Amino acid sequence: MVLDMDAHLNEEVFLSPALQNKPASSWGVKVKKIVTPYLGKFRPTVGQCCNQCTPDSLGKKLGQKIPPLGFQNVVAVDETQIRYRGWLVRRVCCVLFVSGCNVYPSPAGDRLDRVRQSIRVEEALCEEHAAPAGPGRLGNSSRLSPYHSLINTCISPSFLRFGCWLCLKTLGSVFSSVQVNLNHVAALHQASQQGSPLVYVFMRQSSLDFVLIPLVLFTQNLRVPYTFCPQQMNCSWLRSILQKVGVVFLPRNALAEDDAEVDDLYSPAMTALLRELLCEGQALSVSVCGETGRGGQWLARVRQIIKEGAVPDVSLVPVGISYDCIPVCLTKVGLCSLFRCLWAVLWSRPSSSLRVHFAQPFSLKEMCTTGRCRVDGWRPLQELLLPAVLYGRTDDVVGQKKMSWIPPSHYTPELVQSERDLSTALTLHLIYSTTSCTAVMSTSLVASLMLHRHRKGVHASALCGDVAWLTEELLFRNKDVGFWGSLPEVVCYALALLGPHLTISSTASRKDPFIIPSPSMDAINSLSILTQIVTHSFITEAVGACAVSAMLCEVAGSGVSNCVRSGGFHGEEVKGDMEFDVVLCETQLTQRTLQLCYLLPPGFIPPCQSSHSFALDAVDSLVSCGILVMEEITRDSPTCDFWKRRVGLSWSTTDDPYHSDSDCEEPETRSYKLSQPSQCPEMLFFLCRMLAGHLRALCWATEGVQHLATPMPVAECVAVIHAHLCNRANQDKQYESCTEEAARIAVRTLTDLGVLVEEPLGNGTSLAVSPLFLLADNTQKLQRFISQYLYS
Repeated sequence: MVLDMDAHLNEEVFLSPALQNKPASSWGVKVKKIVTPYLGKFRPTVGQCCNQCTPDSLGKKLGQKIPPLGFQNVVAVDETQIRYRGWLVRRVCCVLFVSGCNVYPSPAGDRLDRVRQSIRVEEALCEEHAAPAGPGRLGNSSRLSPYHSLINTCISPSFLRFGCWLCLKTLGSVFSSVQVNLNHVAALHQASQQGSPLVYVFMRQSSLDFVLIPLVLFTQNLRVPYTFCPQQMNCSWLRSILQKVGVVFLPRNALAEDDAEVDDLYSPAMTALLRELLCEGQALSVSVCGETGRGGQWLARVRQIIKEGAVPDVSLVPVGISYDCIPVCLTKVGLCSLFRCLWAVLWSRPSSSLRVHFAQPFSLKEMCTTGRCRVDGWRPLQELLLPAVLYGRTDDVVGQKKMSWIPPSHYTPELVQSERDLSTALTLHLIYSTTSCTAVMSTSLVASLMLHRHRKGVHASALCGDVAWLTEELLFRNKDVGFWGSLPEVVCYALALLGPHLTISSTASRKDPFIIPSPSMDAINSLSILTQIVTHSFITEAVGACAVSAMLCEVAGSGVSNCVRSGGFHGEEVKGDMEFDVVLCETQLTQRTLQLCYLLPPGFIPPCQSSHSFALDAVDSLVSCGILVMEEITRDSPTCDFWKRRVGLSWSTTDDPYHSDSDCEEPETRSYKLSQPSQCPEMLFFLCRMLAGHLRALCWATEGVQHLATPMPVAECVAVIHAHLCNRANQDKQYESCTEEAARIAVRTLTDLGVLVEEPLGNGTSLAVSPLFLLADNTQKLQRFISQYLYS
C-alpha cells in the first residue's frame, strides 16, 4: 500500500484482532518513525534494457530526460483529471474521464481474407488435404472456420470505453490503489512515436493480469493492445464483448493451450494474424510462463515475421506486475470466473494494492540480428552435472544450460533448431527482465523475513527493524519497492494482509505483539509464493551462501560444520559470535557455486551472462556484504619484488592484441574466511534458506522417482511427484516445498538431468525413468549432491 508520510492507519479496517487496540507507535522505542532516509528520496532506475544485447536501445534513454513525475493511482479518478468542476461532476467524473481518453479504433475489415490468402495458411490447408496448390486451393478454407472469430477480433471505441469504465469501478472496490510510474508512461509515449509497434510481455500470475495492462494503457492515452489470452471462454456473450476490446481467445474446440497448439492449422493462422496486426501498426500483449515456457511461441512468431521483412522492427516492453496479495479466487480461474469473483467482492472495502512497472522498450531486431544475444555453447544439463554427480569429477564442464522445452517442442514445429535456440534465448531474457523490473511489496518483505529469518516467531518491534534493513538492502541492489511511509504503519498494513497466514498474540502487560507463521500447509505455501521476488533480488548472495554452507558441511569433524548443520536440522539458534576458522579455496567455492547455478529454474540468472561469470559474481557478492573476507597470504618476498621472478618471464610481440604487462605473472589462487561480526552467521543462514524450498523439493522429487510406474504422461507424472512432495512435507513440516509449481519445476529439472526420459505418446509426450537411475545407488548420489546445498 502507498502511504503518505503523515498518514494514519485505520485500525478497524486493516488490523487483525490481535493488533487492534495496539497502535503501531507503541511497539517500542527502538522503532524509528521513517523506514529509511533513502526511502521516498531515492528511487532506483529499474527496467533498463540489457547493455550487452541491446546497447543501442539502452542509449536512447527514453523518458530519462524528463524530471521525476511520480506515481498515479489509476483507479482513483477525480475531477482534477477532467476539464470540468462542480458537485455533479464529482458524481460522474469517471464517466467523463473515460469518455475523454484517446481511443485508437481497429476494425477487422477484410483481415479474414488477407489471413486466408497468406502463404502459411494456404500451405497448411493444402498439406492437410494432400492437394496440390492450384486455383481451387481456397476451397479448403472451410477448415479455417473455427478461427474466423479469432481473426475478426477488433477494438470498438464504444465497447472499450464501457469496459474500461466497468473495470475502473470494479477494481476500485477490490484494490485500494493501482499504481503506475508516470516516467515509464512517458517513455512509452516516446517509443510509440518512433513507428515500431509495441509488444508488451508479462509473466502469468493471475487472470487479472490480462485486464490490467489494457486498462492502464487506456487511462494513459496509449494504444490498447490486442491481448492473446491462453484461456478458454465458454460464455458466448462475454466472449463476444471481450473480442470487441481486442482479446484473442483460444478456438472454441480447444480446451487448453496445448490442445490448440497441436492443431496443424493453429500456428499458421495465428502467425498470419500477428503479421496483419503488426502491419496495421497495432500493439500486442502476450504472457510467458517461467515454469513451462508457454508463451514463448508468440515471441518466436513475431521474430519470424520480422525476419521475413513484413515489418521492419518491433519494440518489446517487459511489464512487471506486483500484488500485495493476489486474491485466491483469481489465481486458478478463467476470465469468466474472474468477473464473477470481482462482482462478489464489489461491495467489500478495498484492502490490498498493486503496482505496474513498464520496463524500457528495446528493439527485437537489434537483439536477434546483431549476434549480441549469444546462443552458442549451450549444453544439456546432464553433460554439465552428471560427471560430478555420479563420478565426482572436479574438472567442470563449463557451458550454458540448454532448455529445449522453451518453447515446448510441439509449439511452432516449423522452426529449425538454430531458430528455436534463439527463440529460447529471447524468452529466457524476457522472463528475467519482467521479474527484474517487478517491485517488491511490503507483504513480500514481511513474508520473507518470517519464513527465512524468524520461523520461530518475532516481536513486532524487531520485525520493524528487519524490514528497514531489508528495504535498504533492496534499494542498494537497484530494486524498487512498492510502498513508502512510516515504518510501523507499513509493517502493520503488511501484517494485516498476511493475517490469515500468521499467528499474532499479545498480552495486556506487553505492548509488543509476538508474530509467528501459521504451521498449516496453505499458510506456508502462500507466504512462500510472496518470498520469490525477494529471493530473485538476492539470488547471487543466496547461491554463494549455499555453496559456502556445502563446503563447511564437508569439513570432517569440524565444530563449525556440526554447529552449522545442527542449526538447520535440530532447530538450534545461533547466538553471539561464532568462530569460523575455516579457509575456503576460491577455485573450489566457484566450482560449487557453478554447479548450483545449473540447478536453478529459469529467470534467476541473466541469460546473456555465462554461468561461470555468475558464479564469480556470487563469490564476490559475499565479500561485498561482509560474509567472506579474503585470506591474507604470507609471502617470502614482497609482491612488488619483480627481480626475483625475472628468470620466468615470457615475452610476447608488441602487436599482440592481448598483450599485457601482467602476462609474466601466474594467476594466484585466492582463499576466503568467514568474517567474525555477530550478524554474519545469521545473514548466512538467512540467504541459505531462500533456496531451501526449491532444493528440498528437488531432493524429494529425486526420491519420489521410485514411485513412478513409467512410462506415464507428463501431467500424471507431475501429479505423482506432487503427491509425494505433500507426503514428505507432512512428515517434515516443510510445506514450502510441496506446491504444484515446485513439482513441475522438479520434474522439468529431472528431465534435463536425464533422470526422466521423454518418449512420444500420441500427440504428446510421456516420461520414463532412465535406466541409469533405475539403480538405487545413482539415485542416492544425486540426492546427496543436491542435499549438500540444502540448509534447514
